[in-house]
Amino acid sequence: MESNNTDQNDVENLPSNVVIKYPLLPFEKEIFIDVFEKDALLILAKGISYNNILANLLWVYKDPGNLVLVVNSSEHEEKHFMEKFGLTPLPNLGPEREKSYLEGGVHFVSTRILVVDLLKNRVPVSHVSGIIVLRAHTVLESCQEAFALRLYRQNNKTGFIKAFSNSPISFTFGYHQVEKVMRALFVTELFLWPRFHGTIIKCLKSRQAQVVELHVNLTTNMSSIQTCLLDIMNYTVKQLKCINRTLDMKEITTENCITKKFHKILQSQLDCVWHQLSTRTKEYIQDLKVLRSMIINLIHDDSVSFYALVSKYRTPEYAKVNSGWILLDSAEQLFRLAKARVYNNKNEFDPEFTPKWKCLSDLLLEEIPEEVKKKEGGSINNTKILILCQDNRTCSQLNHYLTMDPTKYLFYMAFRRDLTINTVAAKYKKIQKLPAKTDKGEKSIKTNSKQNVTDDVRKSELEESEEEFDADESKSNYVLTLTQVTSQKKGTKCLSNETVFEPISQIDNLDITQLETEKPIICIQTFKENGNAFSLEQTLETLRPDYIILYHNDVAAVRQIELFESRKRSDELVSKVYFIVYDKTVEEQAYLTSLRREKQAFELLIETKSIMVVPSYQDGKTEEFFNLNVEDENDTVDTRKAGGQVVKEKPLVIVDMREFRSDLPALLHKKGINIEPVTIVIGDYILTPDICVERKSISDLIGSLNSGRLYTQCTQMCRNYSRPILLIEFDQNKPFNLQGHFVVSSDLSGADIQQKLQLLTIHFPRLKLVWSPSPYATAELFLELKQGRNNPNSADALALSGDNTADDMNYERYNIVVHDFVQKLPGVTSKNISRIMNKGLSLDHLITLNQDELEKIIENKNEAETLYSILHVKTTPADVNKEEKPFGRKKFGGKNIFYNKKT
Repeated sequence: MESNNTDQNDVENLPSNVVIKYPLLPFEKEIFIDVFEKDALLILAKGISYNNILANLLWVYKDPGNLVLVVNSSEHEEKHFMEKFGLTPLPNLGPEREKSYLEGGVHFVSTRILVVDLLKNRVPVSHVSGIIVLRAHTVLESCQEAFALRLYRQNNKTGFIKAFSNSPISFTFGYHQVEKVMRALFVTELFLWPRFHGTIIKCLKSRQAQVVELHVNLTTNMSSIQTCLLDIMNYTVKQLKCINRTLDMKEITTENCITKKFHKILQSQLDCVWHQLSTRTKEYIQDLKVLRSMIINLIHDDSVSFYALVSKYRTPEYAKVNSGWILLDSAEQLFRLAKARVYNNKNEFDPEFTPKWKCLSDLLLEEIPEEVKKKEGGSINNTKILILCQDNRTCSQLNHYLTMDPTKYLFYMAFRRDLTINTVAAKYKKIQKLPAKTDKGEKSIKTNSKQNVTDDVRKSELEESEEEFDADESKSNYVLTLTQVTSQKKGTKCLSNETVFEPISQIDNLDITQLETEKPIICIQTFKENGNAFSLEQTLETLRPDYIILYHNDVAAVRQIELFESRKRSDELVSKVYFIVYDKTVEEQAYLTSLRREKQAFELLIETKSIMVVPSYQDGKTEEFFNLNVEDENDTVDTRKAGGQVVKEKPLVIVDMREFRSDLPALLHKKGINIEPVTIVIGDYILTPDICVERKSISDLIGSLNSGRLYTQCTQMCRNYSRPILLIEFDQNKPFNLQGHFVVSSDLSGADIQQKLQLLTIHFPRLKLVWSPSPYATAELFLELKQGRNNPNSADALALSGDNTADDMNYERYNIVVHDFVQKLPGVTSKNISRIMNKGLSLDHLITLNQDELEKIIENKNEAETLYSILHVKTTPADVNKEEKPFGRKKFGGKNIFYNKKT
């Protein structure tokens, strides 16, 4: 193996048998050495990517002599690394996957498939070199990743386990979260690399981009609206805490309300007690979410879109369901100021332009061209500019702003937001050209200043363009070019009516690296293109921009740019970064809050690492860990054999393959119960030969009750098992009841569910309903139900649902009432009921058959005799002349005891 462009100093400390493939920065080399040598959990700061470290690790183990499994990767991560190393995805069929495992190399595998393959012994566990776990902050004790690692470590004591995470804040939720994750991962080492780590600071300082912070002031109306919204949020938070003094709400603050993780903060604080909260409390919480969306849209959206959003909440319908904030003086001022940004005093359409627009056009048309001219031999035609935004909608907004007149753009937005068209007419005549598609292409609509344009005409002209706007808002990148550089007129708000930018339409089928450099390239892109965290890194590497404009702020994006600059060759020019931010606003505060929260998270993790005690057996490489953590000593089944011998048999549960999406199989295995994955049609869990369990979550229960599917499932269970059970399992993080719209859909109330369940129990008397508050409680319940009972047989379970008896099990062919009646007849069993229903034409036909014919159908002489007897032998009363003493009493004869002699 050879390294590419790697300095000798970068590899001198590596093990002698390891040569890296992809260049690493000094701090990345140090991380790689630590992770390579030890099984550990690595937590990096957000934006400090572990991609190169992981790539080199996979390169080392890519040889077919190794077998390395990568689990819990995102779709984008899997695609990126598989393309990088030329890997092929695992086959869908189990036997083919088994062959792929035997061929060795690196395999990206979904955790659910890996668990099933491990249980079915398709993976050569003893030959697995190791498992790499990505996004380790999502690993919990009960999840599938922990289950797969437990199965792996039980049978492989030498392979490695290495885990990676970029979310330090996730390890601060809950008690001892990082210790729990490490225990589930079977690792004993914790490596922490915050942005303030000395090695990272030294590395990134060696080559830094030139950063220019541009602080933009809000307009007077925007500043006043922000003050109003913050006042309302402060009032709502105070009221929320006032009426819930007994709850821990220290994380619910106005400052945290404006952060991206606010919904997670609410969930962690209130989910477990949601059913105990008053209606007023729930209204306050919902209003906080509404107010947060408003204050974010104030910063990101244009004036027309913000006014349309605010107008939705000034309705009688919303007034009935909110906590009362719209009655405050601040709310009244909010509505008034939002309208003032769109209409002037004469109620004419006169929209206020977004302040950042002017700043952006100044950069693109004045400052950057001037900067290029100052460079020796610099040419604007060879310049590459990257504009980074938060979301697709802002990308679309900037694309339309740069390629069309801003007033026209806001007019379109007014039409799309269903604002009153009459009020827009005064400004409509100032728009020179209005594109609309015709058979001949584009046409312009001329307006006369003395003639009013009716609403209907305008609507027909704009409807076609609306579809284009909708399609554009789904895109996450645009590429433009600067057709001409013209200085703006002094005092103008933004771009002039003359368009100086034009889109490169063929970008959808064109690689950025193939673009011509005759004209400047302006690329507008989101931080994460369609959720792909690799998109920014890939764009920086392919486009290699000279100027980067951060239209919105993002911690991860800033650090990705820092890493990009540090990786540049010494002969490359340093990029210039423009950081546009609204001064003294929630945007600036949210950015600072995210930095502070991450810093506090790392400080907590550093403190936790210094005091936590990690047992040596936590790596699972000795049996001590499993002896202490698996409850299997007293959970065996006594099976008595001939000669009085007692054989201890480990408990076994047959689990349907689809159930491996849930946590229950993992918890059952942790309890010491063997799991056998089988594709079965009847039930989800087979506990014993007699006990079959159908597990339903609340949402699944509601859907099954509405569709009637649950009735069919219960029918099949009752016909084939003597002890059918319907298990209704709640989410452990949600309240244990059926009340509230957060559990039950709006078209089905809790009373409806209870009534349908009552009908179900009436129709199926043998069906038992079991309520479980969490998967943990379900695992305990299954363990109790299996005490002293035999294990189920997978062959018998498959016989009821296998292909060879598929026709027999097709109960939809039968009359359900007749089927249930025949099943209750003496001599009819679950094994012969299908033969009787298939070969018997009707009940009348069944009665005409003699005993020999019944025996041919049933294939059992005793059962045929019993059935024939009940159908044909006439029942006679006992001999009244024979004196009997049943139960020690004298039997009366001849006369009815209920009548006296006189009658």
